[in-house]
Amino acid sequence: MGNVYVGTASWTDKSLIACKRFYPPGHTSAEARLRFYASQFPMVEVDSSYYAMPSGSNARLWVERTPDAFVFNIKAFRLLTGHQTPRIAFPKDLQSALPPGPRANVYYKDLPNELIDEIWRRYLEAIEPLREAGKLGLVHFQFPPWLTGDQSSREHVEACARRMTGYGIAAEFRHRGWFDGERCDKTLAWLREMGWVNTTVDEPQGFTNSVPQVWETTSPLAAVVRLHGRNQQTWNVRDSTTASDRFNYEYREAELAALVDPIRVIAKVVARVYVVFNNNYEDQGQRNAMTLMTLLDA
Repeated sequence: MGNVYVGTASWTDKSLIACKRFYPPGHTSAEARLRFYASQFPMVEVDSSYYAMPSGSNARLWVERTPDAFVFNIKAFRLLTGHQTPRIAFPKDLQSALPPGPRANVYYKDLPNELIDEIWRRYLEAIEPLREAGKLGLVHFQFPPWLTGDQSSREHVEACARRMTGYGIAAEFRHRGWFDGERCDKTLAWLREMGWVNTTVDEPQGFTNSVPQVWETTSPLAAVVRLHGRNQQTWNVRDSTTASDRFNYEYREAELAALVDPIRVIAKVVARVYVVFNNNYEDQGQRNAMTLMTLLDA
């Protein structure tokens, strides 16, 4: 399964570092941790770029510190996906250009066109070192649950697609309306038309922001399988202070084994499959990723 890239969402999560089980003793610097991570896995998802704008200087360091074949999938900045975005998440020199008001958060629709253009420009400039080095896999757009698949939702996704022309891009939806009944086929056809990669998710079911597993590919470029765990109690927890609390779940080996055949099937029709473990409490994701790689190689 040489075209299946297994990794985790982030390599610097606080609970991962604090548990002291994944990184060997002495690996306390950012460089040492990334070098070690890249010796264990072929890819990683950059999660920090969702919470704040990425920087080109960091991207250049990531290139230098990883093997030639190592790949980064990078999440789109939260504003670009339509999520609420704290004012402090913007670059300091742009914060004064934000619409005035008492709200701590702003939305894409609130911003003037010239500011939106500048944010897109800076985002693409920041990830360019990864693309130049051949290390940029996909830009991952995790859309909010209030994008339900209606016309305005589709218009926003299409606007993102135009901005990302020439890049590999993946869509992950967080409202079941995109895949309810006949809308599933329509959503997949629409993604194919735009050239977007469908994200197959494994996550708790039964909520409006639960999306079913849809093992369909929409681009010959790649497929994404993103594993959030199956913790029903924490999926929509409101008093959590860290994302790792929400995704606190350790897959059993039998659960991972059940994913092997579907992954092998889609790997036959796309150039690459990225399998990303987002169960990021302590070293759960890393241990599960290693187990899945062993199962895939069996």
